[in-house]
Amino acid sequence: MEFIIPIKGAVNYKITLDSSVWIFDDRRIDLNTYFNTERNELDEDLEYTKVTSAHWSREIMEGATFPPTLKSEKKFEKTKMMTGTFGIHLKHFIKNSEPHPDASELVFESEAGDVFSIPFEEVDKIILKFSQEGKPLKEDGPIHVLLEDGSNYESPYKNISAIRIQ
Repeated sequence: MEFIIPIKGAVNYKITLDSSVWIFDDRRIDLNTYFNTERNELDEDLEYTKVTSAHWSREIMEGATFPPTLKSEKKFEKTKMMTGTFGIHLKHFIKNSEPHPDASELVFESEAGDVFSIPFEEVDKIILKFSQEGKPLKEDGPIHVLLEDGSNYESPYKNISAIRIQ
């Protein structure tokens, strides 16, 4: 199975997504808890900057050696990555492709030739699931498309092979 998904169509930059590397992305979402907890609308770029700067400050103050608690945190995070179910918001990637101002529709194409679409304004409400219990989605992946409200969590759109902006 191909893990590469192109974003094409009415964009300035046609980009390809590799879902096999998202497990290392700090923007990943733990789907085991995401739909069960209340979320505050936060600027994810701002949060990422805060976390990164805190890590940088700690490294400057304490040096590159890791205190015992940080080692425990890293071990916990590694275990979580090996057993968790994860997704990532599509908006990060759409933003990088620079869609044309007249974009009106987001079309998901499947390997079987099926397509489904949503209005482009809803791009912020799409989550791409890429991992189930620590394993990539090989059978019906490489990604599943979930709606942010969780309404299609039990029956996501599967076998996505391309994302087209019209």
